Amino acid sequence: VTADDVTTLLTTEIGPYFTHAVDHMAVPDLGALCIAAVFRDTLIEQAEQGIDYFTIHAGVLLRYVPMTAQRMTGIVSRGGSIMAKWCLFHHKENFLYTHFEEICEIMKAYDVTFSLGDGLRPGSVADANDEAQFSELRTLGELAKKAWAHDVQVFIEGPGHVPMHMIKENMDEQIKHCDEAPFYTLGPLVTDISPGYDHFSSGIGAAMIGWFGCAMLCYVTPKEHLGLPNKDDVKQGMITYKIAAHAADLAKGHPGAQIRDNAMSKARFEFRWQDQFNLAIDPDTARAYHDETLPKEGHKVAHFCSMCGPKFCSMKISQEVRDLDAKQIAAIHQADNKSEETKAVEEVRKGMNEMSEQFKRQGSELYSEV
Repeated sequence: VTADDVTTLLTTEIGPYFTHAVDHMAVPDLGALCIAAVFRDTLIEQAEQGIDYFTIHAGVLLRYVPMTAQRMTGIVSRGGSIMAKWCLFHHKENFLYTHFEEICEIMKAYDVTFSLGDGLRPGSVADANDEAQFSELRTLGELAKKAWAHDVQVFIEGPGHVPMHMIKENMDEQIKHCDEAPFYTLGPLVTDISPGYDHFSSGIGAAMIGWFGCAMLCYVTPKEHLGLPNKDDVKQGMITYKIAAHAADLAKGHPGAQIRDNAMSKARFEFRWQDQFNLAIDPDTARAYHDETLPKEGHKVAHFCSMCGPKFCSMKISQEVRDLDAKQIAAIHQADNKSEETKAVEEVRKGMNEMSEQFKRQGSELYSEV
C-alpha cells in the first residue's frame, strides 16, 4: 500500500530561526552564541504545534564544505548551503551536530521523528556519489545511531541527481552506513537535460531506487528547477511518483501490486472499459482520453478503441483465435468421444461373437447334464 506524506519547504512565516540565522550571519559573537538557543526555541514551538518530523541538516560538517569546491553545481540544498556558510563564517562546527544530543531530547519529549537532511546531496549527475555526499552520509549514519539511543525515530534524506548506473551504489552505501534506516530520496533525476519534464526523469530514478530498497519517494513536479508549481503541476508530479512507487513494488514482488496489474490486464483484454478507468492511477484522465475519440456511451462496451478500430484490434483478433481454437479442440474431443464409443461397441460385439462360438462348440444345448 502506498501512503502519502505532506512536507512543507516554505521559507515564509516559519518563525525566527532562519531570520535570525541570516540577520546574524555577519555578527560572529552574537550569531555563534545565540543561534543554537533560537533554533531550540523554534524547534519546541513547532513541535508543540504538532509537527510529525523535522528535517535537520546536522551532517554538514565544517571539514566537508571544502569537498564541494570542485563540484559542477556546488551545494544545492537550501538548508545545507545556509549551514555551510554559517560554519565557514564562524569557522565553527555545525551547531546542529554539536548540539545533537540536546535536539534528540526535544524530539523524544514531543515524539517527533528525525529526517536527517542530506545538505551535501549532488545537484547534478556529474557530482553524484562524490566524496562530499558519501562523507555526509556516513555522518548521518552516526547521528541515526545517536537518535536511536534516545528512542527517537529516524529516516535519512537522499539525492537528488544520480545517473541510472550509480543508483544501486548509492542505495547500498546508505544501507551499509545507516544500518538500514529508512531512506527517502528526491527522485533521483537520472539526467539534467529535462527542464519541464523533470517529473519524468526523476520518476525513472525513483522507480529504480524504490526497487533497490528506498522507503519513501519525494515527488518532483514539471516545474522543478524552473519555478513554484501550481496545482496541475503537483498533480502531474504526484501521479508520476505513484506510478514509480507502484513499479518498484512490482519489481520487489509485492502481491498487492501484481493483483492490481492483473485486474487491469484482464479488464483490458475483456474490453471492460469502466473497470479499466477505475483501476487506473488517474481514472479521470484515462476516461477523458478514451472519450476524446469515442465519446458515445455505446463505445464503453465496444470491443475496440480508436487506435486500431473494430477490424484490426489485436486483442479482439486474439479472442477470435482463442474461440476458434476452443471450437477445434471441442470438435477433436467430440470425435475422440465418438471413436471411443465406436470402439466400445465393437468390443461388445466381439465378445458376444466369441461367446456365441463357444456355445456352438458345446453343442448348442441350453442345459448340460451334470
